[in-house]
Amino acid sequence: MDFTLPETALAVQEGVRAIGARYDHAYWSRLEEEHRFPWEVWRDLADGGWIGLTVPEEYGGGGQGMLELAVACETLAASGGTGGIFLYVLTPGFGATTLARHGTEEQKKRLLPGLASGDTQFCMALTEPDAGSDALRIRTRAVRDGGDFVINGQKIWISGLENADWMIAITRTIPAEEAKPRTGGFTLFLVDVREAVAAGTLQYTPIPKLGSNVVTSSQVFFDDLRVPAGNVLGEVDGGFSVLWDVLNPERILAAAGGVGTADAALDVAVRYAKEREVFGRPIGANQGIQFPLAQIKAKTELGRLMTYKAAWLFDRGLPCHAETNIAKLTGAQVGWEAANQAFQTFGGMAYSKEYPVERLFRDSRIARNIPVAEELVLAHIGTQVLGLPRSY
Repeated sequence: MDFTLPETALAVQEGVRAIGARYDHAYWSRLEEEHRFPWEVWRDLADGGWIGLTVPEEYGGGGQGMLELAVACETLAASGGTGGIFLYVLTPGFGATTLARHGTEEQKKRLLPGLASGDTQFCMALTEPDAGSDALRIRTRAVRDGGDFVINGQKIWISGLENADWMIAITRTIPAEEAKPRTGGFTLFLVDVREAVAAGTLQYTPIPKLGSNVVTSSQVFFDDLRVPAGNVLGEVDGGFSVLWDVLNPERILAAAGGVGTADAALDVAVRYAKEREVFGRPIGANQGIQFPLAQIKAKTELGRLMTYKAAWLFDRGLPCHAETNIAKLTGAQVGWEAANQAFQTFGGMAYSKEYPVERLFRDSRIARNIPVAEELVLAHIGTQVLGLPRSY
């Protein structure tokens, strides 16, 4: 075993950290208030080559793997850009990584250069109002019509659509009740977002939300949306295997973001605990403050190791469902615990928007619910790892 990060990952860490240092907590808090996308950060990351990391070199990218991408996401979050986790989940995770593995040569030539340069952005549409976390029960339907497929249905909590050029839309080409096996009948499509919006066949409504407002999340409606058959990603009716290569990177990057969020919250809390004096000494000298922060530091390092292991397995094409779920679980939990403890460390001042704690608190909480609910992760570990009986 070698626990040393490879030179490629260390270079990513150094490069993203240098960019993150240009944008302080005040920058991210201001954008959160304005509900504005961090275009300055996006451009700097893209220009540095830190967005197109997983795009193969022949298409202008870095030719790196999920480990390097996870390190980039973690480092950006640790700099204070906790809402910026979506910058890595949406375009490099959903777009570049999936296309590099499953796109046709024509799809790769058409889209990967823009993903490498940061000129093209992606989103992914899976979750539906009625299906919720039960992805097998989605009802968005795609029906063949000559050389096209026609898509009808709706999705919810689709992030980044307002800036996306392309969407990976997950549909049913065989209804759930007719599919055998249950995972059959899924088809993934590359949807030209701007073209569909202009045609009126794709409409979306932003959802007001508690945090992470640097990226909008929307309810989406497909109304006779036509997509050329050449935009199928993978095979018709056989998209579930492709979907796993979308979901596993999403969970790895969410885990990395959680670990980075914990780093950011710990940094803020520790600095305040050193500087704030009450009863004639820094509050960090009190074990009631010090020990919980030390506990979170230990959990952060454990979460980091699991995230790196999951990414390492994914890069080697090895089974990693359990590891990505465990990484996501631990990353989300420690990110929330760190933000919560930072809130406690600051006392009443944590409630003030003068400090970034309230933003870290809001950004971190949702990670325990997305991209997969904590309870479903535990159910997966219980049934698939421990072999316990299903409750359904």
